[in-house]
Amino acid sequence: MSPSPKVLDRSAASQKKLATAEIFSKTRRIEIRTSRLVNELFAGRYHSTFKGRGMEFVDVREYVPGDDIRTIHWSVTARLGQAYIKRFREERELTILIAVDLSRSHAFGTRSRLKSELAAELVALLSFAALKNNDKVGLLLFTDRVESYTPPRKSRKHALRLVRDTLGFEPVGHGTDLSGALEYLNRLQKRRAVVFLLSDFLDEGWERMVAITQRHHDTIALVIEDPMERQWPKVGRVVLQDAETGKRDLSPSSEEFRRHFESQSLARREARDLTFKRHKLDRVVFRTDLDYVRPLLEFFRERTRRFR
Repeated sequence: MSPSPKVLDRSAASQKKLATAEIFSKTRRIEIRTSRLVNELFAGRYHSTFKGRGMEFVDVREYVPGDDIRTIHWSVTARLGQAYIKRFREERELTILIAVDLSRSHAFGTRSRLKSELAAELVALLSFAALKNNDKVGLLLFTDRVESYTPPRKSRKHALRLVRDTLGFEPVGHGTDLSGALEYLNRLQKRRAVVFLLSDFLDEGWERMVAITQRHHDTIALVIEDPMERQWPKVGRVVLQDAETGKRDLSPSSEEFRRHFESQSLARREARDLTFKRHKLDRVVFRTDLDYVRPLLEFFRERTRRFR
């Protein structure tokens, strides 16, 4: 005798409720960790690294020795018979857009976490740093299609929603289309923004669209990798399944195969990084077996130093 539909419905609802509770629990843990990092390490560095859109005139004050004479307000100086200089403030508010790859290759990790979990922590860190600096932040989730878009806003509730969506969104697509996601972003976002592109870049044909995006926006590639994608483990023959295509194959167990795998992996990374360099994209590489704080801090320091 088969279970009644009511029993099945309650079971499905119960599983969904548990999954939702787990996502909220993970979101809370990520919020606690990343909020502390933002307050202690990243808020000031973020502010120094990403400048506002320009300088806004505020008022004037009397000139004192040592002030830059280029800031003298000549009409006020002539009218009052005493030197005055202009005072400015930075037009701070920025628009931050985070584009996150949710393809099946991100549901993978051989060490402490999945690539998708690392992506969620980075989304949290960037969102809370933006919020701390009064910037708006939005989220684009994509696979081989655009899955979801959340317009930029600035509130704690909004930032937590972005983290939950990155953790718990169930995509329709399996593959990766970086070019399509960036084309959608460029069409949607007309004003200049700071774009963080989170992906493992296991795709082809995205180079031209990355170059176009960089011309319109300040684009930073956040590359997420797993150590097994660089070095094949010393195991015998195993059945492999491509997470995105579903194709299965039996791997060779020879040393020659290991060398070929590592050579191909290195060539792919070098070609990827050459594309970033050619189009002057900043890139930061994160690994699932390493903490993300150090590479992000190094990126902020290097970028601030370069802009100075």
